[in-house]
Amino acid sequence: MKGCRPLTDPEADLIVESFDGKYAARNRAIFNLELYTGERISAILKLRIGDVVQSGKILEHITYRRQNRKGKIEGRTVRLHPVAKAAVFEWINQLAAGTILTSSDYLFRSRKGPNRPISRVCFHRILQDAVQKNGFVGKVATHSMRKTFADRVHKALGNDLFRTQKALGHKNINSTVQYLSYKEADIEEAILKM
Repeated sequence: MKGCRPLTDPEADLIVESFDGKYAARNRAIFNLELYTGERISAILKLRIGDVVQSGKILEHITYRRQNRKGKIEGRTVRLHPVAKAAVFEWINQLAAGTILTSSDYLFRSRKGPNRPISRVCFHRILQDAVQKNGFVGKVATHSMRKTFADRVHKALGNDLFRTQKALGHKNINSTVQYLSYKEADIEEAILKM
């Protein structure tokens, strides 16, 4: 988390457009889940088919299991944004073409088999490739999407820090404040305008 920055909306769009090749749909689904649910990459990669699909339909809410989240204290349920839902739908359709899926299979399975998800290091490399293609400046990493989510939610909630804390699933308000610490440039700008 330290040092990485949130993405602007145009940067997020460019990254999504940069994913290509055989796993483009998978990469868009991972990226959009992190961007629109604000969950950590490690929890997203541990999602199983049954966590997002029931009775052949993508769920409206996604639950990240307690054992897959940082601290392993409690799970977190988040409303699935239509953009993320569409990306997951596209990936599942591609995944299902030629494979029999079970609810216990990893959604983002490794090429090493359905019993292993891809690693966060693997997705970090994929993201870095997209970042380099677009020539972004500043540190952009997998946690940048979580910071982007925090920024968007904070803005949408009228800068309400307590509801932003709940949206991120933080136990401590200081964690939420750290996510928004990049806004210090706004403070400096306000001081200069006085």
